[in-house]
Amino acid sequence: MIRVLVADDEAMIRAGIRAVLASDPGIAVVAEAEDGRAAVELTHAHRPDVVLMDIRMPGLDGLAAAAELRDVAPVVMLTTFDEDEYVAKALADGASGFLLKAADPRELIIAVRAVADGAAYLSPRVAHRVIAGLRTGELTRPAAAKRKVEALTPRERDVLALVGRGLSNQAIARELHLAEGTVKAHLSSILRGLDVQNRVQAAITAYEAGMTG
Repeated sequence: MIRVLVADDEAMIRAGIRAVLASDPGIAVVAEAEDGRAAVELTHAHRPDVVLMDIRMPGLDGLAAAAELRDVAPVVMLTTFDEDEYVAKALADGASGFLLKAADPRELIIAVRAVADGAAYLSPRVAHRVIAGLRTGELTRPAAAKRKVEALTPRERDVLALVGRGLSNQAIARELHLAEGTVKAHLSSILRGLDVQNRVQAAITAYEAGMTG
């Protein structure tokens, strides 16, 4: 069972998210929060597998809350806004995904399952903006990315390339004929070697270094 915490200051939005997730018998909402501070406290208390976090909330906003939770639980930012500044800050603060509230409800379940499985998830609309930014050089330093990647071991580069393609730990293990625990160990080493916070940032580095094309 995938345990989810929903953080949004609008009760109607939380009810809608809860209803969508309830359609999947493998997902359960274990707690709800009306602001970022409550989300942080409830995440520590309930230890959910995934946190769905609105960005604009009273008091501590979702971006700040996500930064506090980066080592506690994976956070998917759920928002009506897709401005580049929000996307860039969410990823820099360690979010594992970014999903628009206007997305198809099925996308919410896909995102929760992907992040719970150790993968990252970006709404296709957001992913398009990120990739466009990478191509124009707005969000990337290709030369620096290549230097970082070159410092990894050959096996770590294999794993990073598959992370860049959006594969989960389980899928990477199948692809490379490794135990899933070995993949997780490689990923931890990769994050340290690249000096990034999570697999979203690692995937961006893989793209910058030309490993995904």
